[in-house]
Amino acid sequence: MKKIDAGTNFVRTHLDMFRCPTCGQPYETISDHSLVCPEHHVLDVNKKGSLYFLKHAVATEYNTNMLAARRRMLTEGLFYPIIEAVSQALPTTAQRILDVGTGEGTPLAQLDQLRRNADDALIGFDLSKDGVNLATQLDSQAFFCVADLAQLPFNDESFDAIIELFSPSAYKEFERVTRPGGQLVKVVPNANYLVELRHALYDESQRQYHYENERVVELFAEHYPDMKQTQLQYEFPIGTSRIEDMLTMTPLSWGADEQHREQLLAHPVDHVTVDVSLLTVTLP
Repeated sequence: MKKIDAGTNFVRTHLDMFRCPTCGQPYETISDHSLVCPEHHVLDVNKKGSLYFLKHAVATEYNTNMLAARRRMLTEGLFYPIIEAVSQALPTTAQRILDVGTGEGTPLAQLDQLRRNADDALIGFDLSKDGVNLATQLDSQAFFCVADLAQLPFNDESFDAIIELFSPSAYKEFERVTRPGGQLVKVVPNANYLVELRHALYDESQRQYHYENERVVELFAEHYPDMKQTQLQYEFPIGTSRIEDMLTMTPLSWGADEQHREQLLAHPVDHVTVDVSLLTVTLP
């Protein structure tokens, strides 16, 4: 089946989840490959089988080269223990799941493979068109689209769960699109996240040498006092075969000078520490 047809079939089956980004009304019909709202605003499923909800293009630093490197690293298992932990935090029954800042889609596709529930409806969105284009190439039942976190193109109470890995949050929007009693799972880096890269790329006097997540966790707790925080830490092998992709995929390297980068490429670290917290809560 062509991607445009597969994407259209998903939207047709789950049309009740989507709303028009222009007028905010739920889409009423789907004709051929086009969604039509009551105000007759039309949005087309593109040839890649995705939807583009933005009113204008947005430039991001997450380009194809970075995202391709990220896919290679994630396919080799860099975040797989995180995805396992996210899966365990969700009910095993059929879920409508939204992945915030899905990037090139590998985490959501891995979650789909872990859950093995054909009745799930999984949607990933990102500002990066390059990321979503890569995501549509994955062998997954998930649907991907380009959308804005601040103005989600989904109807009220459309999802059973929202997941976000290292992404910004829009808690009011999350609460709007999630049914009462739904789950929110937010993954944030801890102080030792990729600490080997931090210490190799920056001097101790530089801001990037250290990391603290206290304010992010505090803000989550302010919104959700009943939240649960669970730490997950493990090591992932790097070495010569993976160091270039590792540097390409992480924004952590963006502020490093060329001397530090070249030195790390010439003498790569043996491993990196993945140190994160899962912040989970049942939404009211």
